[in-house]
Amino acid sequence: MTDFVDGTAFNNEQGNRARKLFAAVVLAALDDAIADDKKYGNGPEQIARWARSRDGREVLSCAGIDPNERVVQGLMDFVGKGVRTSVALSREESERRQAAELLAQQKAA
Repeated sequence: MTDFVDGTAFNNEQGNRARKLFAAVVLAALDDAIADDKKYGNGPEQIARWARSRDGREVLSCAGIDPNERVVQGLMDFVGKGVRTSVALSREESERRQAAELLAQQKAA
């Protein structure tokens, strides 16, 4: 019985590692599209083309992301903002956005 539990836990852990690896590929694709957007001005179209491709849909699925049109639109919006993924995921950027939202709410009130 313990062998079954150990095997299941191991397989689950391996699955989580694989999911994280594919999520890193998605983040790299976003960074590449942001770089293309700054250089050529076609970043959102590039990420949309990739996300709609067979390989892109498979990578998104393996990362645990449902590759539907709403996700593609979200990826395009993210690339359009031009914020690198490392910056967007940082604590400082999160705190800055939160402070900006709070300031906007105070001005509206």
